[in-house]
Amino acid sequence: MKFLVRIAEPDHFDRWDRLTDEGRDAVFATFRAYAAAVRERGGTVIEGAGLARPEEARTLTPGEPGARTVTAGPFAESTEQVGGFYLVDLPDLETAVRTAELLPAEYTIEVRPVVDG
Repeated sequence: MKFLVRIAEPDHFDRWDRLTDEGRDAVFATFRAYAAAVRERGGTVIEGAGLARPEEARTLTPGEPGARTVTAGPFAESTEQVGGFYLVDLPDLETAVRTAELLPAEYTIEVRPVVDG
């Protein structure tokens, strides 16, 4: 079963920019531990990536092709910023949630099943 694991934290990008090399290494170590835990539980990390700063995003409003309004930045104004994601394949939601607990404690983590269709 596939799950999107969304990683966010308040002021993520400014906080990341302020981290020391040692601080970044610690974060990367948790990412490696997470990927290993997924594999240990019979799962697969299908994809994982950090995202660019929110101001580089473009948001399209609902509407027909050619009639949508495109605005710079993310849709929601919030101090919490999505910094990255994983797409994983794990046996069930409980395993996906327990495994996501290994990601950095500072982050808000959303684990959401992917609809196959």
